[in-house]
Amino acid sequence: MATITELKCAVRETLEARGVLGQLKARIRAEVFSALDDQREPRPPLSHENLLINELIREYLEFNKYRYTASVLTAESSQPEVPLDRQFLANELKVVEDTSSKSVPLLYGLLSHFLNSSDSGGKVFLRGAAASNAPPGPDA
Repeated sequence: MATITELKCAVRETLEARGVLGQLKARIRAEVFSALDDQREPRPPLSHENLLINELIREYLEFNKYRYTASVLTAESSQPEVPLDRQFLANELKVVEDTSSKSVPLLYGLLSHFLNSSDSGGKVFLRGAAASNAPPGPDA
């Protein structure tokens, strides 16, 4: 007859083999963080930009098999449980893909584009999303 220790080991090995143990650990971590989170300080609403950024990060995490991290991101960010459609995401970012780029996360394609771009002497001018809504600064 199996001892309690052997039974625990068998259950752990089975859960690990099925990929469930890590998911359970991630879910527990997310719940602990949620319980410890200061509820008096409300989170900002999930803006359209944050929704897209979180989705790019989630796609990257899942592609690299960082599923537990992705589950914590989803729980903490209030990101919808169901991932956004990739074509929708590409359209929102005004990205056109070829067949080979569809096999990797959009973040890889975006990074590759910027690393290999020779426009503007290799520099890209970035403007914060909130800058367009902000009142003019003292230098304006």
